[in-house]
Amino acid sequence: MREQIKWAQNKMPKTDYSKSLSLMTAEEMEKACRFHRSFPQYSETPLVNLSHFAAHIGVKGVFIKDESSRFNLNAFKVLGGSYAIARYIAQKLGKDISALDYKTLISEETKKKLGDITFYTATDGNHGRGVAWSANKLRQKSVILMPEGSSQTRLENILKEGADASITNLNYDDAVRLANKKAEADPNGVMVQDTAWEGYEEIPAWIMQGYGSMSYEAFSQLKKYGIDRPTHIFVQAGVGSLAGAVIGYFANLFPENPPVMTVLEAQAAHCLYLSCLEGKLVDVKRMHKTIMAGLACGEGNTISWEILKNNVQFFVSAPDWVAARGMRILSSPLKGDERIVSGESGAATTGLLFTILMDNEYKDLRNALGINADSTVLLFSTEGDTDPEKFRDIIWDGEFTSLPVA
Repeated sequence: MREQIKWAQNKMPKTDYSKSLSLMTAEEMEKACRFHRSFPQYSETPLVNLSHFAAHIGVKGVFIKDESSRFNLNAFKVLGGSYAIARYIAQKLGKDISALDYKTLISEETKKKLGDITFYTATDGNHGRGVAWSANKLRQKSVILMPEGSSQTRLENILKEGADASITNLNYDDAVRLANKKAEADPNGVMVQDTAWEGYEEIPAWIMQGYGSMSYEAFSQLKKYGIDRPTHIFVQAGVGSLAGAVIGYFANLFPENPPVMTVLEAQAAHCLYLSCLEGKLVDVKRMHKTIMAGLACGEGNTISWEILKNNVQFFVSAPDWVAARGMRILSSPLKGDERIVSGESGAATTGLLFTILMDNEYKDLRNALGINADSTVLLFSTEGDTDPEKFRDIIWDGEFTSLPVA
């Protein structure tokens, strides 16, 4: 039999998380979006209306934010890395981020004031590429460490941005620790990581705010479609920074009537799902073998967790076939819908939504979510085909089929 989707309804008691939630207000997201708009490479990524898909699965609407064109880097992650680096530079210069735009950041005057900086991070690919790209644009250095099993294509994309990058023999979380150790040993080193831990929360918070540009754009685009509020939001999570940014933003927008919000993780690294069951943040300590490389993180972000445990209604642990199914659905859409090239981590929520609504094996989750003909669902395709060879294996050759096996 195929691996099963696991899910848990959030019954954790509410706690005071106002400090974390205040980081994700509409005002903060708008500030981040204004900064990103100052880049010459900026263009708003599309919010795709999958109207025929929505009708097929029996809901009012399905809208998916397609991040495959973001800054020509094929993934959303650059939003966080670039904004965190900019916030760090603003702090070094004694300025507010609102006073800095892309042109100012790359100026000779700014370079002279800053001197040489090396930005360190660990990544499965997309975040590291964003950090490397941002550092390169600012004529600074970057050191990027990747976990064991990382794609050679993703490594090569990072190297093309001028980074010192390598694949380690460590899992993601241990690669983070090594990158941090190197940054601390470098007098000019700065760790730029979306994983927060005690004593390291300021830069991860800036990264989450940078991710907020995506949510800020999406909500504005929904209104153009005549949608004042999505009824359901599905968002994927690795360490949980993206999920915290999305859910924190919409929790701030609709404090009295929030959408039903669900977090999906790769089953090989489902630390947030386990944390929901345990009632506290726990880790998954092992090598995380999953096609959802962007979600292969076993230790949650402490800032994000405060937001998630107070606002997420359901935590879902998804096998790889869920992501593969989503990739195929988006790559081969129903007639009249736009095709979306979505990678393994980007397509997982589409595969989940389809499975919940079309497979009676998961009718209990469907009923618990309350999805029906009046529902409007918002999804985020966070990456394109960042590993083209693996993308073809799944789409062309049917790797990770969703069909049951004997």
